[in-house]
Amino acid sequence: MKELLAQGLARLGLTPPPAAAEQMETYAGLLLEQNKVMNLTAITDPEQVARLHFLDSAALLGCAGDLSGRTLIDVGTGAGFPGMTLKLLCPELKLTLLDSLAKRLDWLAAVCSRLGLEDVEIVHARAEEQGLKPGFRDHFDFATARAVADLRVLCELCLPFVRVGGRFLAMKAADSQEELDAARTAIQTLGGRRLEDYTYTIPGTDVIRRVAVIEKTAPTPKPYPRRWTKIQKAPL
Repeated sequence: MKELLAQGLARLGLTPPPAAAEQMETYAGLLLEQNKVMNLTAITDPEQVARLHFLDSAALLGCAGDLSGRTLIDVGTGAGFPGMTLKLLCPELKLTLLDSLAKRLDWLAAVCSRLGLEDVEIVHARAEEQGLKPGFRDHFDFATARAVADLRVLCELCLPFVRVGGRFLAMKAADSQEELDAARTAIQTLGGRRLEDYTYTIPGTDVIRRVAVIEKTAPTPKPYPRRWTKIQKAPL
């Protein structure tokens, strides 16, 4: 797997730290082992894990740039993608992993310890509640989300975390144009503006992905984010 990862990262134009590919291989082994007792991923083939989790996440650096010394919150982090991959590639990134399931976060904390990662904050909370709190609201340079939720919903959950001048990077499928266009009102209402999308092909596959790049231009208005039931029933 290390060779596959190294080749894929090179095809993405990335020069990772010397230990990154080995750390990702260790992480993948821990993921697949834990997946036997906890639902972390539907992808169980090691090579597919390398491509569809690690290389897919790594591709975000193509639009995020150098993350050293920057702050990033990975909202609904799940098994740690893309946040953990970005941390392995940019060790000086100040990473926050947020999820509503404590068991996943306990496992991620153990992974961070095993990999010797520092400057990783693990937060057990619901995004719509944590985004109202000082120290989190309008705070981060970047927010990321790899969830399958509609972009209108993701914007309300994620944009409140981003500081003015920062960016929300929403990982989407290539055929998501209609969904992205429908989020125009939500983006504007929440203090953002959509920049040019970033598209890429995951190395070693024919899978084309798109990142909706949303810049924060103004603080998110106080009514947002709303309660989860309201967000679901009446997206902006």
